[in-house]
Amino acid sequence: MRLLVTTFIGVVVGFFLGVSFPTLSLTKMNLPSSLFPSIDLTYIEDKYSGLSRQALFNAFSSLRGNRGSSNQVYSFNDTKDFTIKPRYLVTFTVGYGQKNNIDAAVKKFSDNFTIVLFHYDGLTSEWEEFEWSKRAIHVSVPKQTKWWYAKRFLHPDIVAPYDYIFMWDEDLGVEHFNAEEYIKLVRKHGLEISQPGLEPNKGLTWQMTKRRGDSEVHKETVEKPGWCSDPHLPPCAAFVEIMATVFSRDAWRCVWHMIQNDLVHGWGLDFALRKCVEPAHEKIGVVDAQWIVHQGVPSLGNQGKPEVGKQPWEGVRERCRREWTMFQERMATAERAYFEEMGIDPPNSTAR
Repeated sequence: MRLLVTTFIGVVVGFFLGVSFPTLSLTKMNLPSSLFPSIDLTYIEDKYSGLSRQALFNAFSSLRGNRGSSNQVYSFNDTKDFTIKPRYLVTFTVGYGQKNNIDAAVKKFSDNFTIVLFHYDGLTSEWEEFEWSKRAIHVSVPKQTKWWYAKRFLHPDIVAPYDYIFMWDEDLGVEHFNAEEYIKLVRKHGLEISQPGLEPNKGLTWQMTKRRGDSEVHKETVEKPGWCSDPHLPPCAAFVEIMATVFSRDAWRCVWHMIQNDLVHGWGLDFALRKCVEPAHEKIGVVDAQWIVHQGVPSLGNQGKPEVGKQPWEGVRERCRREWTMFQERMATAERAYFEEMGIDPPNSTAR
């Protein structure tokens, strides 16, 4: 009886102590870029940065329970009933120069979406001119890229509450896009990895991503002769680009582990996405009925360091090409090691 009474008193005292402390509301993180070079990136792969993981978890927790007011904060043990709990996540990697474009894009996403802005130019408070900015999560580390942020701040355990994760660039025209309708089509056609169709007359690189006017979704295409060794392989099928990618929760868990800590531009990743879903040629596709325009604004490229005789964007492009080669080599090496461990002959395929 003495033990039961002591336990009961301890629980009661602990409860009142706990509710007496305010909940931390963290929706902005300004982190110096000098912080990260000192971190062992191979350690982050398995253990992550405690700062980034906990900070973003706190921010997500606060935002998921606080869509209506930027001043009121809810904790998990509140008994309030929330009318809206975001089911989806959309991230934009942004510079302030594209503020109007991002404003238009964000307005295409309903309250079912948590909004995250990754700021590569160090400017965050300037975005407060937009009402929705108060409800968004802001992460600022200067001169970094979308996949650099994704590796450090979007661990699958952190974003697990969301059914779909939108990883978008800042230079996308969204006049013909509606996020809720897009989700309906993705579910209808069983897409685990997808993107909106691209306006055919601007910013188009691959036939696969070109919008078709006679279908809701397409999953394969015909490319230039010799480009596809198999009609079910990229870039003829099982392929989307990395500018406006949408991942299911399960697909993102695989893709996150595929992202390399030191390869920040993501070149080559689009050819390897097929390894995360099966069968890839059925679960990766382009949504034609909800389409966008790739404006091709080279703002991020201008963040590079100018060298003698070269513009900043030239140095960025050279690094992109080097990273593509390195990524292909790593994927091929990993595949060979896997098949050797399994005791089976590898197929005649690499990351491309």
